[in-house]
Amino acid sequence: MSDSVVSDSSQTSGRDRWQQRYEAAVAKGQVRDADFTTLSGMEVEPVYGPTPEAEAADERMERIGWPGEFPFTRGLYPTGYRGRTWTIRQFAGFGNAQQTNERYKMILARGGGGLSVAFDMPTLMGRDSDEALSVGEVGHCGVAIDSAADMDILFSDITLSDVTTSMTISGPAVPVFCMYLVAAERQGVDITKLNGTLQTDIFKEYIAQKEWLFPPEPHLRLIGDLMEYTNATIPAYKPLSVSGYHIREAGSTAAQELAFTLADGFGYVELGQSRGMDVNTFAPGLSFFFDSHLDFFEEIAKFRAGRRIWARWMRDVYGATDEKAQWLRFHTQTAGVSLTAQQPLNNVVRTAVEALAGVLGGTNSLHTNALDETLALPSEQSAEVALRTQQVLMEETGIVNVADPLGGSWYVEALTDKIEAEAEKIFENIRQMGERDRTPNADGTFDHPIGPMTSGILRGIEEGWFQSEIAEAAFQYQIALEKGDKKIVGVNVHTESVSHELEILRVSHEVEVDQVSLLSSRREGRDLAKVQGALETMMATSRTGENMIPSMLEAVRAEATLGEICNALRDEWGVYREPARF
Repeated sequence: MSDSVVSDSSQTSGRDRWQQRYEAAVAKGQVRDADFTTLSGMEVEPVYGPTPEAEAADERMERIGWPGEFPFTRGLYPTGYRGRTWTIRQFAGFGNAQQTNERYKMILARGGGGLSVAFDMPTLMGRDSDEALSVGEVGHCGVAIDSAADMDILFSDITLSDVTTSMTISGPAVPVFCMYLVAAERQGVDITKLNGTLQTDIFKEYIAQKEWLFPPEPHLRLIGDLMEYTNATIPAYKPLSVSGYHIREAGSTAAQELAFTLADGFGYVELGQSRGMDVNTFAPGLSFFFDSHLDFFEEIAKFRAGRRIWARWMRDVYGATDEKAQWLRFHTQTAGVSLTAQQPLNNVVRTAVEALAGVLGGTNSLHTNALDETLALPSEQSAEVALRTQQVLMEETGIVNVADPLGGSWYVEALTDKIEAEAEKIFENIRQMGERDRTPNADGTFDHPIGPMTSGILRGIEEGWFQSEIAEAAFQYQIALEKGDKKIVGVNVHTESVSHELEILRVSHEVEVDQVSLLSSRREGRDLAKVQGALETMMATSRTGENMIPSMLEAVRAEATLGEICNALRDEWGVYREPARF
């Protein structure tokens, strides 16, 4: 925030400060030329809030604020969606790279604003398609990527400098990122101009999703290298998407999802600072990924509380003075776990409600699940319905006309405060875990290898605390379902139906056969000595303090496969085995 705005804030009302920001955005051409009226033609204001007199008397306003100002409860921008609507970013990937490329072109042609790559299980685990552990899984639940050659095909005829691309992968995220960069190089794209997001979030893998490769420390080393590389080389690219989605899908409550996710984010901030990086420089490259579940108002409150917590911690705990370093920017996906195999057409309604909550909560980008995703990968028709759901919300409902239209609601503000308070209690528990069994300094503080939140997260992972908290929340919800206190239409209430089975997308076994054959022919066509030399150089770098990204890029350029890279690192760093717990 500039000094002039800080100075003005002590002399003018919040409404006046918002008005100045909004008019500045208009002058810069940052407000869309669009119809901002109701369906009946009634003019609506860009934002609503108390009068200056009422604002001065309302003790809530310090927490609520106005759109575009600290603590950003009401959104990051004074214009709301009048300036820029959320990005429609549909998550897609299945079969081989060619099949997924065709789906991407369909999404972009029909109005999608960005791409989001879903990888198959072998890729997510850093395995090649021809490994024994990959049998029966190639191309299912995502696209198979074995080398940079597959990445070339995945983005064929899609210029990577013209589209933002999100990649949902964490364990082998860094080598997959290198393949993405090499694919861009081969297109002739200036990689310094790329814009997109890599998930990379390894903490949530240990907490919820279980797709790790190594023990935590080597993963954190790679993440630190990635943060340094993108910060210096690709400034618009976001190397981390801290993910709460998988935590919520595993059964957490809304407050747990928010608190565990933000705590992980604080851990990555500490990682960056431990590398000597300036928080004002690297923090804007952190983004977040949340679930939008079915409790409409709870989800809206969760998103609003998240922005406020992140802004306050970034400023007061981690010393961020730049506005953008205090911003919580996030992608939202509707809740896959809320979809039902019974009466699947009901899933269209569920997804629409969840998407609306995400938008009213101020999401920056959004994926809407398809109605058949509880049964299989989306068919082309169901994927189109999911896409059109967002477009109906954006084009027909008027929700883009007013910033944070629920701001000031007694219910929403109370829920926002309550979720924030619950999250703060969880943060304190995590910090205390990190300090247990450590000897305090003379001033009562503690020394941590990376930072206090990171120490707590690692202790919580080691002891299974996160997993047990999520399991207990999931257990309590299941009890409520079985008692009938919580209801799911078509499952434990209103079970009668005239609907029929859906035709679903099935991935042929031929996809695996063809991918394995293609991988074999690529191996035969490589300069094997060059591949082996590049891998040896990469491993030599891993034993030093040097950044590993340049040497890994060389291995990828030589067409080293994902499995070859990850297996070399497994041999050096070992594999992680989750301790058995009962």
